[in-house]
Amino acid sequence: MGLEVKSLSFSYGRNLVLDGVELSLNFGEILVLLGPNGSGKSTLLKCINKILKPSNGVVLLDGKEVLKMRESEVSKIFGYVPQEHKPPFPYKVIDFVLFGRTPYIGIFSKPNERDYEVAMNSLRLVGMEKFAERPYTELSGGERQLVLIARALATEAKILLLDEPTAHLDFRNTHRVLGIIRKIVKERNLSAIMTLHDPNLAQKYGDKIALIYKGRIEKFGAPEDVIKEEFIKMAYGIDVELISMNGFKFVIPR
Repeated sequence: MGLEVKSLSFSYGRNLVLDGVELSLNFGEILVLLGPNGSGKSTLLKCINKILKPSNGVVLLDGKEVLKMRESEVSKIFGYVPQEHKPPFPYKVIDFVLFGRTPYIGIFSKPNERDYEVAMNSLRLVGMEKFAERPYTELSGGERQLVLIARALATEAKILLLDEPTAHLDFRNTHRVLGIIRKIVKERNLSAIMTLHDPNLAQKYGDKIALIYKGRIEKFGAPEDVIKEEFIKMAYGIDVELISMNGFKFVIPR
């Protein structure tokens, strides 16, 4: 059945940030949350992950209500990759990824052989196993993003939640990171929800797109149904046109 979000709303005081959001996602699919700054994308991820408590609505995974689950259960379902992360201590990469095993390790216990095995395998999946003994703080921006994804994978989560995974990355690393995310989702039959700003990246890497504007999903569906000139103009307030090249429709400003 996958993930379903129904009638989800959230407010900061009297400021309504999300207003009746509805979406669905199957396993093996990537959903891109697309929209301008302040539209509610990051807040939606945090509500799904129970970091924030919605004022209304439900989040269902295979028909079970996520918001009624214990935190320990939720942390095994969702692997969360924040927009930015600056650790206060130069942990070795392998130790940093082991934090993803926290839901499985007792308060007074240490990581066991399986925990290390899962952590190393997660690093292999993102091509970062050779950096296992390096300090996390010495990595480049693209490398840190891949290690953050490895930490999320170490939770053995069914759903990855990624908040602007390409923020501050150059052209090469942007496509490297998104390509690895897509490969992992397809090969392991996971689900992923990620926030992006670029419509071209959204339609290249997303199976579904939710176009969010002022806390509401104005359009939801396959990329070809959402990436249209009138919808992009409505959300971003800019005239655009679609240019076809080699079967791909690029969104460019007029």
